[in-house]
Amino acid sequence: MTQLHMGVEAPVVVDRRTLVGYDNYAAAQRTVDALSDAGFPVENVAIVGSDLRMEETVTGRMTNGRAALAGAGSGLVFGLVVGAFLGLFTSTTLSFFVLVLWAGLWGALTGAAFGFLNHVFTGGRRDFASRSAIVAGRYDVLVAASHVDHARAVLDGGPHPADTVVVEPPASAGVYDPAAQRPIAPEQRRP
Repeated sequence: MTQLHMGVEAPVVVDRRTLVGYDNYAAAQRTVDALSDAGFPVENVAIVGSDLRMEETVTGRMTNGRAALAGAGSGLVFGLVVGAFLGLFTSTTLSFFVLVLWAGLWGALTGAAFGFLNHVFTGGRRDFASRSAIVAGRYDVLVAASHVDHARAVLDGGPHPADTVVVEPPASAGVYDPAAQRPIAPEQRRP
C-alpha cells in the first residue's frame, strides 16, 4: 500500500481497489454502513462518484409577484438580524422589540422591491425557479488494496441490498507510482 503524507492527521491512501459499484448513493452508503457494523476499519474505505452531471429541477413558474415575495422573505430575515443586532444597544425591552420589528418591516419592503425589479429587468429570460444539484451516474465503494479481501469476505457473509443495481467495476488503471508521475498499466509491470 502506497501512502503519501501531506502533513495531515490521516495519511492519503493511494492504492484503492473497487469493492462494488452501484447506481445510487444510498446503496453505496449502506454497504459502508454494513462494513462498519461488522467491525471493518472503515477509515480504509471511500465512496467515489463518477459520470458526474448537473441536474436542474424546475420548481415552478417565476412571476413578478413570486419574485417580490421571495425578495420580501429574504429582506425580512436580513432586517430581523440587523434589527436584533442594533436592538442590543437599546436601554429597554420594548425599544428592542420595536426596533427588531421596524427593521424587519423595512427589510421585507426593500427586499420585495429589489426582488420585483430584479425580475422585471431580466426581461423574461428566466421565468422559472429551479434547484441545481451535481449527481453521479455510478458510485464505487473503494477499499485500500491491503483490506480488499477482508472487505469482500465481510460483504459475502452479510445481506445484500435488494433495491439496487450492482454495476460492474471498470478495469484497473494500474498501480500509482509517484516516481513516474503516471500510472503503470498492468501489462507494463515488472514481475
